Amino acid sequence: MIKIGVDDTDSRNGGCTTFVARTLIKNLLQERFDIIGFPRLVRLNPNIPWKTRGNGAISINVGKGHGKQIKIGNLDKKDVFSYEGDNGDFIDKSDLEKIVKIVEKTVESLAKFDDENTNPGLVIVKKSISSQIYEKTVTEVVSRHEIKKLLKSYDAIYKGYKKSRGLIGATAAISWESKSDKTYELIAYRENKKWGKKRFVDELSVKEMDSRCCSTFDNFDYANEHNRIVPSSPCPILYGIRGNDFNELESASKMVKSEPIESWLIFETNQGTDDHLQQKNIIDVKPFESVIVKGMVADIPQTIKGGHVFFEIRDNEKNTITCAAYEPTKQFRRIIRNLAIGDQVEVYGGVRTKPLTINLEKINMINLKKIYKKIENPICSNCGKHMKSVGTDRGYKCKICGKKSNEPIEKEIDRKIETGFYEVPVCARRHLSKPLKRMKISKNGSD
Repeated sequence: MIKIGVDDTDSRNGGCTTFVARTLIKNLLQERFDIIGFPRLVRLNPNIPWKTRGNGAISINVGKGHGKQIKIGNLDKKDVFSYEGDNGDFIDKSDLEKIVKIVEKTVESLAKFDDENTNPGLVIVKKSISSQIYEKTVTEVVSRHEIKKLLKSYDAIYKGYKKSRGLIGATAAISWESKSDKTYELIAYRENKKWGKKRFVDELSVKEMDSRCCSTFDNFDYANEHNRIVPSSPCPILYGIRGNDFNELESASKMVKSEPIESWLIFETNQGTDDHLQQKNIIDVKPFESVIVKGMVADIPQTIKGGHVFFEIRDNEKNTITCAAYEPTKQFRRIIRNLAIGDQVEVYGGVRTKPLTINLEKINMINLKKIYKKIENPICSNCGKHMKSVGTDRGYKCKICGKKSNEPIEKEIDRKIETGFYEVPVCARRHLSKPLKRMKISKNGSD
């Protein structure tokens, strides 16, 4: 079996690495190669500053099919199937050369080379690459030198264009193993003549699909009236439906009313898995990571110009780090503004540098401090009259009998938040962030 990986072919102004996968599959099938398993869409470290858009790479396994066939899409009005497994037949030198030519030609025809931030890479290898490479690439910064050295050790065929950054993602996509969690995404593509033009995807039909297809997630943001399955970039994608069960995705797609679909594919993905997150102590947090950190709220959340909300958390060793709910997280910021000094929380998010800040994706309220508000002065137990204040922080005194007290009559304030998880709304969700729906945790009202 031959493993193909491709990354960094798109740009902010168009293109799409999954469309490269779609075209690769079409070209490979025309040459009578079999696709093994699902094509894979693998999201990598979302905090990399030089990423193009979603930092997603693709990989495809090619070989001599064996076992059960799986419907993975529709190309040229024909259903496309992959095989459950590979029969182990050796792909000879001429077949390998043909595969290499198909991959090179496809990448070179579709990559957005005119964008200075687009630096494609392709990798073709017979051996399985250690999943440790994926694990490192989804959580840290990996160098091209490290990847090239690794690829040579695997006797891989690879080609980098321009700055060759795509080699990193291409290698990571091949090495990804869905050990504990995975999801699927059905991606529908537009007719070529419609690329760059306004999309038509009926919102009511998306809401209906969302309500009926229970294994899908992040389809629509009801609080912000945002159709999440539709991308905002001028890429070839019409829409993408994500779900836990690939068997439900085709029927979900058929429920969506839209402009004509040119083709569609189902990808196996690491989206919505939280694979990018690492449990860390505050002192160990580094830039460009995504972390889970526990601490106590150390100051009152402050809203700055632009609507961004910041607060600090502190651990038992008095180490502190700033956390932020930025304006795109919309109503989630109201949750953060209700935090109080002394609340125990667990924060999830990507780390920005200068200054070191955790960009919140979700938050777990572990323990909320009770807050009381004075409603009146204490009543003298002897005289039944309200005592008078004798000065700031000096307590109270009865004018009749002289009895003293330091305890005013107080009422517990409704915190407007509860213990448990809150997440950013669907419109602000990162590809890798695991929704509470997938965590089987009920929402606390942040969406």
